[in-house]
Amino acid sequence: MKKYEKDMLTEVICNGCGKKIAVKHGMTEEEVFHVEKRWGYFSKRDMQQERFDLCEECYEKMISGFVIPAEKKEETEFFPC
Repeated sequence: MKKYEKDMLTEVICNGCGKKIAVKHGMTEEEVFHVEKRWGYFSKRDMQQERFDLCEECYEKMISGFVIPAEKKEETEFFPC
């Protein structure tokens, strides 16, 4: 869960375990898995929007339960969004 003050990121808390992720100058000091999902028609969540953030440990727990593993691709360069 991300918290902002005057459009600057001030706090990130993992929705999975509650761990506080360090934020300095509006940027996290470690990677966070951020999800934003807008549910459309034909689901049980029609027209809902959900957001959450996971620390790397909680992300690993989530993907370890997949029947089909997540697809992985090695990158040679990093271009932040």
